[in-house]
Amino acid sequence: MATNRYVCALSQEQKKELADIANRIVAPGKGILAADESTGTMGKRFAQINVENTEDNRRHYRQLLFSADDVIAENISGVIMFHETFYQKSDGGVPFPKMLKDKGIITGIKVDKGVVPLAGTHGESTTQGLDGLSERCAEYKKHGADFAKWRCVLKIGPHTPSHQAMIENANVLARYASICQQNGLVPIVEPEVLPDGDHDLDMAQNVTEEVLSYQYRALNEHNVFLEGTLLKPNMVTAGHGCPKKFSHVQNAMATVQALQRTVPAAVAGITFLSGGQSEEDATVNLDAINKYPGRKPWALTFSYGRALQASVLQAWQGKKEQVAAGQKELLNRAKANGDAAMGKYEGGVSSAAGSKSLFIADHKY
Repeated sequence: MATNRYVCALSQEQKKELADIANRIVAPGKGILAADESTGTMGKRFAQINVENTEDNRRHYRQLLFSADDVIAENISGVIMFHETFYQKSDGGVPFPKMLKDKGIITGIKVDKGVVPLAGTHGESTTQGLDGLSERCAEYKKHGADFAKWRCVLKIGPHTPSHQAMIENANVLARYASICQQNGLVPIVEPEVLPDGDHDLDMAQNVTEEVLSYQYRALNEHNVFLEGTLLKPNMVTAGHGCPKKFSHVQNAMATVQALQRTVPAAVAGITFLSGGQSEEDATVNLDAINKYPGRKPWALTFSYGRALQASVLQAWQGKKEQVAAGQKELLNRAKANGDAAMGKYEGGVSSAAGSKSLFIADHKY
């Protein structure tokens, strides 16, 4: 009798748990707050508002986010944390994961260890952190995490992304996804095509399609259970330096077409990264994607960092008496994006950094 080579390491109970978590994260009108900035990245954010980058200041800022009014759970279903934040507590001694759980918000954790150069390429990269990942995932699950994130980046240039970079990053993400699922964590698969460059919308679409096609072949080859995964892609937009400007409707068309051609219907949901767009552009583009006609078998929502936090930081300024002002900005942006995730954003939500570009060249977390 022939051996079945189509092996899945997950039981039916594990599959059900993963699918249930993924579907809760992408419930209608809800998305993810990405608060997983590294210590160094938080230093850059704090420098813009003249706040010292200390562990306690980082804790106070994350406490501001996580202690916002319970109404935030109407639009924020999950929060991605950095390792330090995951083990921090509120002023009252409540662990941050418990604070979120008490609001009905799911805790996620960034598990990669950063982008590193990929030898033999024109400045391309891969992401490290597979060593010891299973043990780390088991520990995070034990302490309240239910999903994870791993980011890879690809660049558009005269010779990039190369076959080498696409296959390496696709395989790294697939291995990470498989390890997460074995430990009860829903993996967010994030193969980001950076907005750096002067390429036009058509080039961005072609490259995004190619990157995603590599990604789903790798996930299939690694026997990853797609119903228990989320995809975190870039929206398809022209390069930041492109002289020609494209409309939100054009961006939506390119994005939806790229996803239709590459992403299996089995994937639970797509949670877009904001990719340096202004807060308002990130919201309007998400709204346009959801309004765009055509077959869209997945939930299309958000997993924003800068596009949910820029106005919060501007309003807070590191001052205790301005915590409420910062939380108000967070609630406003969360509601705007929740509406956009259902194609119901009407515009006009003002915020401290609404139309300001949040682009950072060669962005690292």
